[in-house]
Amino acid sequence: MAKKHPNLILIGIDSLRRDRMSLHGYHRLTTPHIDTYARGGATFDQMFSPSIPTTSGYASMLTGFDCFGTDVVALRHKGPLGDHVTTLPEMLGDLGYDTTCVGFQGNPSSRGFRNYLSFEGWKSDASGQAPKAQLLNDVTIPELKRMAGNDAPFFLFMRHMDPHSPYLPPKPFMRMFYDGDEKDPNNRSLDPVYAFEPFADYFRSWFPDGLTDANYMDAQYDGALAYMDAAIANIFQTIATLGIEEETLVVITSDHGETLNEHECYYDHHGLYDCTLVVPLIFRFPGKVPDGVRVPHFCQLKDIVPTALDLMGIGTKVDFDGKSLVPWMTGGTAPQEPEFYLTEATWMRKHGWRTPEWKLIHALEPDLHGKPEVELYNLIKDPGETENVAGSEPEVVKLLEDRMQAHIKRREAETGRTNPIYTNTDWHGKGCGPFTSSEQAYQAMHIGDRSTAQKLQAKDAESERK
Repeated sequence: MAKKHPNLILIGIDSLRRDRMSLHGYHRLTTPHIDTYARGGATFDQMFSPSIPTTSGYASMLTGFDCFGTDVVALRHKGPLGDHVTTLPEMLGDLGYDTTCVGFQGNPSSRGFRNYLSFEGWKSDASGQAPKAQLLNDVTIPELKRMAGNDAPFFLFMRHMDPHSPYLPPKPFMRMFYDGDEKDPNNRSLDPVYAFEPFADYFRSWFPDGLTDANYMDAQYDGALAYMDAAIANIFQTIATLGIEEETLVVITSDHGETLNEHECYYDHHGLYDCTLVVPLIFRFPGKVPDGVRVPHFCQLKDIVPTALDLMGIGTKVDFDGKSLVPWMTGGTAPQEPEFYLTEATWMRKHGWRTPEWKLIHALEPDLHGKPEVELYNLIKDPGETENVAGSEPEVVKLLEDRMQAHIKRREAETGRTNPIYTNTDWHGKGCGPFTSSEQAYQAMHIGDRSTAQKLQAKDAESERK
């Protein structure tokens, strides 16, 4: 009898920025259970999601291709995922895998799963808090037990909605990292947030009444992460109790990071700054992935699929844009990609180029924040990306722009398609084409309340609420 293929559990944690994890040195103990679990595998310290936000990030994560390969750059992607690409659930389904997706029904990047399960990832409960991770567990753990009880290998993908906004972790996590007066009338740190009209209604729909302290909201993000970490420990325990650890590859990552009260982007995931681009990546597979490995090399979401297939011993004729990271886990070498292309089409349409030293951001149309067309940051001198030096470093701007354009031409030639950031001109869904002024963008880009924000996440939002 042929040996069964390994199982795969892929945990996608929406909006998780790496630098808020204690696993990566954050001063608050936000991820103790993930920290412990990661010691049994390999942790990557320079993992990037270069094409934000959700739809494009998960497209790369679930296919092994960059944005040129998937043709996806926008949150509001028009139409299905192109048939020129095969998704990981489609590949594994063809091999007889039982495949289930939890919490991502209706999004084009989730194509190919046999089973789709939903959970409530947005609304708060009677206490005013949102136990998203427990609601996910209530759906996921029975499904994991069902899949493990069958003869077929399985692929289980779960999309955690902590710590995606709204940040409403239940007690005791809501005040785990805050012991102040969040309604101090003398604290004006949230004034700019309330004054930003495109997002203000959304924030008021879940911020506590009278909230004035931005530190409270930052602490809620951390609390949501700690809460989710505790809930994920239940998943880890179920895997152990089922006795499937030795035959199951577990991958933990995120589609993108998050901006908090910084860069004037306010508690969302847009802006091509590193807080939004840098995410975690963990592989754990006893006997295949050595314990306690920390990998310092640059990698991207497109590397997950080829790495997972390599670890699972599954060959394919697909010529992925990404590469297997297995050699780095086992002391070998692999080609590095320390500079790379960036895109975003969430609330702004921009692209850019990142090297270990420099970050170039080039707006393709005026944005709602009124930011300059060109931004340049020295990541060594200014890791927080607070000082735009484009005006004083024109030679560096030209160098990076030339390298970016050369990369675009090369990838367009290789794929036979135009760069999707150029063709998705109705990325905002307003039907007016590219914005011609920041004032137009400011007036047009309005989130509204939580239900409006939820509908942006999936074409079939009703199915997500069932």
